[in-house]
Amino acid sequence: MMDNVSFWDPIVLSLQTACTALVIVFIAGTAAARLMARRTFAGKTLLETIFLLPTVLPPTVTGFLLIIIFGSHSLVGRLIEALFQQSLLFTWLAAVITATVVAFPFMYQSVKTGLLLVDENIEHAARTDGAKEWQVFLFISLPLCFRSVLSGTILSFTRALGEFGATFMFAGNLPGVTQTVPIAIFTAMEAGRMQAAWTWVGSIVLLSFILLFVLRKYTA
Repeated sequence: MMDNVSFWDPIVLSLQTACTALVIVFIAGTAAARLMARRTFAGKTLLETIFLLPTVLPPTVTGFLLIIIFGSHSLVGRLIEALFQQSLLFTWLAAVITATVVAFPFMYQSVKTGLLLVDENIEHAARTDGAKEWQVFLFISLPLCFRSVLSGTILSFTRALGEFGATFMFAGNLPGVTQTVPIAIFTAMEAGRMQAAWTWVGSIVLLSFILLFVLRKYTA
């Protein structure tokens, strides 16, 4: 039987990780969708393929690539160690990076799809009235594709919340530091602590159900 602190740690950590990743993904995914929608340029297909690659890669491959990119033997990894006097591996930031990588495609694709459905005549009318590009995007385009933005937000959050394989490889399984709910469930099952596993499963299923219910209610 766990005490309240050890039970809540993975839940709080998962929410902190998913929320932080969502902020990054919301900004980066929306910006990328704005740049890529209705534009044609050399290498666009290649770039979009890279954006969407985490949706089809096995989690272990994603985790492996993150270790290669940010590990101690890479240029990026050595730079991080020089600046912060520690490796990025097996830290909370590693969990956030992993969640961001796997969640980004959902935000990007949803917002891009929504932007492509916006009537261009409305945007042109706003420009004719003197609106600048950033004003057209923020006050015309985004509100008109609100359902797509909401869909991308919820799907990205739930994907970040449920990430397991890549996080386990890149961030590790450190209680109170990187042990998110999916990892805690795996650890509890291995240890035969089925009551704890069921409680965590129930909490994440309930939260995911609520989020998907909201998604269906307001985007269907």
